[in-house]
Amino acid sequence: MGKKSRLKRERKEIKKVLFVCTANVCRSPMAERLFARAVDEANLSKKIHSYSAGLSAMDGDNASQNSIDACEELGIDLTDHRSTGLSRTSLQEASAIFCMTESHRALINMYFELPEGYPIFLMREFVEDESKELPDPYGQNIDVYRQCRERMLEAMPSLISWVEKNL
Repeated sequence: MGKKSRLKRERKEIKKVLFVCTANVCRSPMAERLFARAVDEANLSKKIHSYSAGLSAMDGDNASQNSIDACEELGIDLTDHRSTGLSRTSLQEASAIFCMTESHRALINMYFELPEGYPIFLMREFVEDESKELPDPYGQNIDVYRQCRERMLEAMPSLISWVEKNL
């Protein structure tokens, strides 16, 4: 088998999980890195790749300082994150999309006219407790970012389980 065909096969085998928020500087970068760590801990890192984007992101912005700090408390480095705007290409590459709020999901469906049954969920959709949404912590104090991070961490087991069963 040639190198090209092997690389093409390997790319098909790697599933991509996309996390979407508004500006791609707070929630989705934290979700992307928390999920990457959970994937690594579940020994799925050779099969699953995560990335993030924002519905109204300016390409190249740094993660917010409180997002960096909230992740750093868990030993996760977010300092190299640069924001990316959501595009048709990033959606098409995704095996599954996880949004932070219902409005994100509605806007994605409205802007990009996704086909029926496209795998787009809320990040906390599979968690069996209170609200499924993750409100934007932007501009608030570090405690709000920590709460957001903890609610994301609560969702990780259900996301990993869904990915193992469906991707």
